[in-house]
Amino acid sequence: MLNRAPLITRVVRAGESTALERSEVAAAVGRFLLVGLIVLILVATPVAFAIRAQTERYALDNALAVTQELADHAIAPNATPLLLAGDPVAVDELSSRLEISVETRSIVRIKVWDLTGAIVYSDVPALIGQRFGLPHEALNLTVGWAGTADISVQDALDNEFEAKSGELVEVYVRTETPEQVPLVVEMYYDDADVRRRQTSALLNIAPLFLGSLGVLALAQLLPAVGLARRIQHDAKRRVLQETIDASDRERRRIARELHDDVIQDLAGLSYAFEAERRHGTPEQASFFEKAYSIVQKNIGTLRAMTNELYPPDLEELGLPMALTRLAEELLTHGVEVRIDVPENITGLGREDSAMFYRVAREVFANIVKHAGASTAAIVLTQDETGTVMLIHDDGQGFNQDEKAPAGHLGLRIVQDSVSAAGGTLEVNSEPGGGTWVVTRLDRSGGRGNA
Repeated sequence: MLNRAPLITRVVRAGESTALERSEVAAAVGRFLLVGLIVLILVATPVAFAIRAQTERYALDNALAVTQELADHAIAPNATPLLLAGDPVAVDELSSRLEISVETRSIVRIKVWDLTGAIVYSDVPALIGQRFGLPHEALNLTVGWAGTADISVQDALDNEFEAKSGELVEVYVRTETPEQVPLVVEMYYDDADVRRRQTSALLNIAPLFLGSLGVLALAQLLPAVGLARRIQHDAKRRVLQETIDASDRERRRIARELHDDVIQDLAGLSYAFEAERRHGTPEQASFFEKAYSIVQKNIGTLRAMTNELYPPDLEELGLPMALTRLAEELLTHGVEVRIDVPENITGLGREDSAMFYRVAREVFANIVKHAGASTAAIVLTQDETGTVMLIHDDGQGFNQDEKAPAGHLGLRIVQDSVSAAGGTLEVNSEPGGGTWVVTRLDRSGGRGNA
């Protein structure tokens, strides 16, 4: 009677990742995130510069509009002939009109030029009446060009009082006195206002822009992780399949060489021994009879090996018959076997059938070589969820906590084969308690006929 003590269980599940596999996926995800970060920087940098430039242009246009408004509604109406002549009272009156605007609009300097290049008004009285020649921006206004505004460092002769202020917003506009005398108004603004506008625009737009890119990157992350895992799984399955196919080809080669060379040579030798037995002396007959029996026994052993090495044509023979013949070979090794395999199996493709066959072949080989069993059983069942194959023996079992001896890779290979097929392989064993091997392939996990 079998020992029914609690068994030690080891399960290999579909999709189970080793530490190496997880590190490879993590590395792939890390590369994806790094590329995403680089792309984010490459996209965000020019966008930030574009926002900065657009904001600067907006601020300059605003300064241009403010200057034109002051020129048309504050300066031009008060540009009387007395002001143009440098009358101190007219100058003070205009300064009073502009005082509030200068304080509230960050105006650093005001200059009013006539077309001769003379400064007819400035908030710096020392400049009034000086003649420097019209700046080129002012000259453009005299021929019908629109007003201009830019940010620059002031180092011209007429900029003695602005030279130490660093970058300023410089604006030129054209206006006319009530007597239709053309004037050019030059104003300088503190560039801090422009910079504040730029910073404010960036702070308002950047979170939304970067957040959108971040959400897009995160939305792509999960598919990228899934793709990396699928690629890794497919690559592993291809390598495993190539390994299994190479193993089958090598088995066929060895089987052919045994059959065509070794077995044929031994068969010829057995015929020679038989002939010598018949025609030799009585003393020799006993020797050749014994040699003939040994050779015949070895020929039988080698033929059994070739049958085991050379896998059957599963498409022609079918999985149930192939498993039945494989199980019956246990009888030649003195192991009584119970076979419970239905005649028809549905829903399994070529590769899935080969996977079940390889598992059974490896387990039966272990029963013969290591288990020391007297009985064994193979049961194959199907239901609406999938296919299950159970193989049991009453042998000596083994301790699953101990590492497999070097070179004993057969069970590990079939475990990988089952996992790559999308199935599970469960091994239950303990010393003296026999061994149970359960292989399951769900219908959703099979590879069909591909």
